[in-house]
Amino acid sequence: MIRINLLPQKKEARRGRGGGGGEVTEGSNLWLAVVGGLVLLEAVGLLFWYKSKQNVLADAMKANQEVEANIGSIKAQIANHEEIKAQLKDLRDREQAIQKLQAARTGPTSTLLELSHVLTPGRGPTVDRDKLEQLKRDNPGAVPNPNWDPRRLWLTGYNEADRTVKLQGLARDGEDVSEFLRRLSLSDYFYELKLLPASKTIDGITHLELVRFELSAKARY
Repeated sequence: MIRINLLPQKKEARRGRGGGGGEVTEGSNLWLAVVGGLVLLEAVGLLFWYKSKQNVLADAMKANQEVEANIGSIKAQIANHEEIKAQLKDLRDREQAIQKLQAARTGPTSTLLELSHVLTPGRGPTVDRDKLEQLKRDNPGAVPNPNWDPRRLWLTGYNEADRTVKLQGLARDGEDVSEFLRRLSLSDYFYELKLLPASKTIDGITHLELVRFELSAKARY
């Protein structure tokens, strides 16, 4: 009967298996180191990204605070805007009232002085020289007659209210009334002239036949 001893062979087999296990352990440690390094790099990258976003957020908040400060300053400046507008309106109203009073005080004097010029021999209405020269070329019949004697017409009544002037007077004939109306029409002080129907009358002293006229006009001053 043959006997076979297997114990030495088992020990060698165990030794063979023990040597392969060391290599597996070293490979696992290397893989864990690589994974840990990647995780560390990712953590560092996220940290830098978070830091940059924090800086952007801080800059945005600072800019927002500056804008809010500017808005608050503007609101403080215009807080009394309505009050200032009311004060300006009051000043304008007072200025307009003063101008109206001044015009009412000096305006009638100006129109009376203009009528005096119109009815003065050698004088005439206040009119722009260029306008008069153009009228001489375009419509000579509308130009005042320099040879007209203003003493052929005289005023018997003058009334003004709200810059509406009403005149009454007597003239030797209708041509005198037309000349007077022609001069007033060119004057810078009168516009919208309206001549009412005239009538004839007999002067009680001279017994001359005269023309009684009445007209209205707007005064400009």
